[in-house]
Amino acid sequence: MGLFDKLRGELVDIIEWVDDSQHTLVWRFPRYHNQIKNGAQLIVRPGQMAIFVHRGELADVFEPGHYELRTDNLPILSTLAGWAHGFDSPFKSEVYFVRTTQITDLKWGTPNPIMLRDADFGPIRLRAFGTYSLKAIDPRILLKELVGTDSEFDADEITELLRSIINSSFADMLGEQKVAALDLAARYREMGDGLKVVVNERIDDEYGLEVTQMMIVNVSLPEAVEKALDTRTSMGVIGDMNKFQAYQMGNALQAAAENPSGGGATEGMGLGMGFAMANRFMNVGGAAQPNVAPAGVVPVGGSAPPPPQQVFHIAVNGQSQGPFNLQQVAQGVSSGQVTAATLVWTPGLDGWKAAGELPQLAAAFAQSPPPPPPPVG
Repeated sequence: MGLFDKLRGELVDIIEWVDDSQHTLVWRFPRYHNQIKNGAQLIVRPGQMAIFVHRGELADVFEPGHYELRTDNLPILSTLAGWAHGFDSPFKSEVYFVRTTQITDLKWGTPNPIMLRDADFGPIRLRAFGTYSLKAIDPRILLKELVGTDSEFDADEITELLRSIINSSFADMLGEQKVAALDLAARYREMGDGLKVVVNERIDDEYGLEVTQMMIVNVSLPEAVEKALDTRTSMGVIGDMNKFQAYQMGNALQAAAENPSGGGATEGMGLGMGFAMANRFMNVGGAAQPNVAPAGVVPVGGSAPPPPQQVFHIAVNGQSQGPFNLQQVAQGVSSGQVTAATLVWTPGLDGWKAAGELPQLAAAFAQSPPPPPPPVG
């Protein structure tokens, strides 16, 4: 290679940016002393724009394409005295490449709960998170307001600012629209589009950026409220609570019967649940309880009210269970939970007595079956 060919090779440069990153917004082309040679080749690929900065001022902006840099195609730079044809050109400029394609999968979320007044729950706290996409629409504003003299500017350097703007806009939108918390999930897409418009109004003219997509992934209630909602939903699925409680008591009695090692504690628990179950079954049928007039008051028709039912208390493991009416005690006798030796008390007694000693319960014991025989083997 001759000396002339070598010099010609030194005078021609190729200025380009081969972007292998996903989040870089602005990249400055590295040049020794920022020297640009006459006839240099500028390659701006699709999804890019190139900006020349000369002596601290924004000069020309180049759209995607292939350019040969000369004074006649650089309107602002053409005011220079001319280009030098040597190794040290007097023309020095910085070239910034700006990415104009979308940067996707950026995340936002509320670092602190948003306080709201809800029609269903009253004052509540809501958290939200989602994703958004970002792109540069005005490289001049972006370079002037955010990049400055940085040689490389990533989207991560502005995500904190954008998250603050998104969170503030989202809180304002919730306060203005007053959507019930339980109706938010049905309006994620609508609210995401509205949030994008509000955010773009704050960043496009100020930073030269645009949010192209805004997604609300989830809006959540506090954990305690979510548990209460789950309980309320479960009760709605169960339906008749009286029947469900009777079913639960039946399962508990079966479990106690299958656990003979429970001893006296198991027997006491079974006795208490048996009486509660009997009382529950008496009320499940739906029959209306007769209205009882106050003592001493004769209802219309002249007949006196019936005397109050006698009630009994059962001693189980040193604790009093009840009160139970005569029919409930009789059912306890029939099921073997009340024996003749079981201590009972009823108003009028001077102390606890064995159930077999009370004439009111004699008929129940006379009709009770004998204990079942022990299991074979």
